[in-house]
Amino acid sequence: GIFIAYTSVYGNTKKAVLLLADELKKNGCPKVVVTDLARSDMAEAVEDAFRYSKLVLATTTYNGEIFPFMREFIHHLTERNYSNRTVAFIENGSWAPVAARIMKSQFEKSKNLTYTDTTVKIMSALNDESIAQVKALAAELCK
Repeated sequence: GIFIAYTSVYGNTKKAVLLLADELKKNGCPKVVVTDLARSDMAEAVEDAFRYSKLVLATTTYNGEIFPFMREFIHHLTERNYSNRTVAFIENGSWAPVAARIMKSQFEKSKNLTYTDTTVKIMSALNDESIAQVKALAAELCK
């Protein structure tokens, strides 16, 4: 299955995540679970990340960093030796999105992680280009 963990400030990252979940289901992915890290139990989110073989992390660039709930979530994963999985990223930022690069760097000590070729880049809200990236990511994850 695929676990999608996200944080969204104005709802645009959430819209991308819901579009991805719909596309994954259309492509025949057997199990897709979505969690809003700001509104869910962190322990359950960590459990789900270990339960499934594929993880999608979606967040906003926030003060040149990533949103705090996402940073905390990734910390919980890495301190528990998160490994042997496929990880994908969706980043959102109005003028200088750096969330994907920051999230990936936080996994540098993790072993045997495979990163998708597709990273979705949203500039505030979905547009034709980022919608195409979401669809490409869905196709890549369902291989």
